[in-house]
Order: sequence, then C-alpha cells, then structure tokens
Amino acid sequence: MERNAHKEPEKQPNNPLHGKTLEAILVFLVSYYGWEELGDIIHINSFRNNPSLKSSLKFLRKTPWAREKVEKLYVDTVRKA
Repeated sequence: MERNAHKEPEKQPNNPLHGKTLEAILVFLVSYYGWEELGDIIHINSFRNNPSLKSSLKFLRKTPWAREKVEKLYVDTVRKA
C-alpha cells in the first residue's frame, strides 16, 4: 500500500468556496439578495418562478453553467461585503 494513499484534503484558506455546501451558498445569496433580485442577476427560472430552495438546488446540481454563476456571485458578494 502506498504511503500517501490517504492524504488529507488540501487546505485552501484563500478559497471562499472551500468548505461551503451549495445549499449554504444559496441560503446566503437568498438572504443577501432575496429571490427576486437573485433572479434578476442570474436568469434562472427556479429563482424567478415560484422559487424554492429545493427546486433551485436540484437544478443547480445538474446544471454546471448555472452552478458556476451562483458560485461566482457568492465569491464576488463575499469579497465586497
């Protein structure tokens, strides 16, 4: 068995996404912007039409381009806050 087979995950202290779940990121953005403004910033139907955390998470987990936009908005928001 290799000596380094069970390495600890690399620490990323400067990465604002490190250790954050998609749910935690979305909850933060909704509390910061609200669903309406979030839907204006990122044009996703699950943010604009009858928004819910569950439907939005389901969509984001299977749609990489949308998840990237949400993660970028989170990073930008955290940096300016």
